[in-house]
Amino acid sequence: MGIILDKAPMIARPIPGGQVLLTTADYFIDLGRKYSVWPLTFGLACCAIEMMVAYAGRFDFDRLGVIPRPSPRQADLLLIAGTVTKKMAGPIQEIYHQMPEPRFVISMGSCANCGGPYFDSYSVVKGVDRIIPVDVYIPGCPPRPEALIYGVLELQKKITRMKLAKGGGATHQQEKGSRDLAGSNA
Repeated sequence: MGIILDKAPMIARPIPGGQVLLTTADYFIDLGRKYSVWPLTFGLACCAIEMMVAYAGRFDFDRLGVIPRPSPRQADLLLIAGTVTKKMAGPIQEIYHQMPEPRFVISMGSCANCGGPYFDSYSVVKGVDRIIPVDVYIPGCPPRPEALIYGVLELQKKITRMKLAKGGGATHQQEKGSRDLAGSNA
């Protein structure tokens, strides 16, 4: 019992004179979510190559518990890497809504964040956060694999701060929706 209390003094308290350990279920649920992030990788442009490199042997993304999944019903992270066109906005929204709650989104690269060098194009969405809520933005053109790993580590920090009592595990941004107030898909 002493080893547990030494390693986790913030989550566990002993009762005087007894061998009972008190803690919250949020800690253990968030710990499981933190170390089992399963992304649905949605590579749309050159950022997808950097995302693939992050899974290669040199960076070994799998050691963080980030295992790519082939189906949106098995994934809890949507990783948007590349230019989002208006033609792809509908499928991205559909895939996002097929994912189970709590679901997270990482926007990777300046094209996915704000349109990038194609900002003035008529066919490019001016940021994926206009169609779905984004939790973590990774800047760069294209961002390095280290930046993607740092972004996932920041998402893991965000996951550990989640509470089940507030919104059933959804973050405030997921409850609020995307930043497009007019309700258009462009």
